[in-house]
Amino acid sequence: MNKNTTKWYASWFDTPYYHILYKDRDHDEAQLFMDNLTNYLNLPEDGKILDLACGKGRHSVYLNSLGYHVTGVDLSENSIAYAKQFENETLHFEVHDMCKPYNKKFDAVFNLFTSFGYFEDEADNLRTIQAIQADLNEFGFGVIDFMNSDYVINNLVPEDSKTVEGIEFHQKRYVKEGYLIKDISFEDKGETYTFQEKVRVLNLKDFEVLFEQAGVHLLDVFGDYKLRKFDKNTSERLVMIFK
Repeated sequence: MNKNTTKWYASWFDTPYYHILYKDRDHDEAQLFMDNLTNYLNLPEDGKILDLACGKGRHSVYLNSLGYHVTGVDLSENSIAYAKQFENETLHFEVHDMCKPYNKKFDAVFNLFTSFGYFEDEADNLRTIQAIQADLNEFGFGVIDFMNSDYVINNLVPEDSKTVEGIEFHQKRYVKEGYLIKDISFEDKGETYTFQEKVRVLNLKDFEVLFEQAGVHLLDVFGDYKLRKFDKNTSERLVMIFK
């Protein structure tokens, strides 16, 4: 039996296999990023943060431990169901489409770990930035942490395999029609699965156009989680601060 899907952001995120494949993500690095980012933004001690496309809530939980009031939202019902075990009076999770305003005001809205550019309708990229803008209070900051497309494409590994929890994931990566695509195939319990991750190849200039269209002002650009200067040839990340 072969199970296939291409609308991966609506289904791949909702499978346990997504979290198995990426279980070794660096939590220390994520926490260092949150420390650096909140210090740089100088957010109020009890500031309110919206974690947009929060997944299973690893950033939200840590931000809450720093004393912030955090709301984590994601399209994946399974991810939010998992994250809800961590809820408390100042930490909440909800299923929400990030293309639409959440209709509350925050001191910061974070969109982290390349959780942007998945949409089949390109207009949703602009709608997401407009939604972030709508959810910021007068002094609030928007943050988009995206891959540095130039660096990623120049250092692309076309094909590899990775075994996690006894499952061998085969991964093929390529650029097609303006998207960075990863085809993922594996077998488990006698069944064959194929999924596809697809993210729009956006660079800093593309974001600058979107920011101008949305009427937001780009304040700073960093190239990694230590908030070092961005260089399109050597930086692994594209971290943009705007308001």
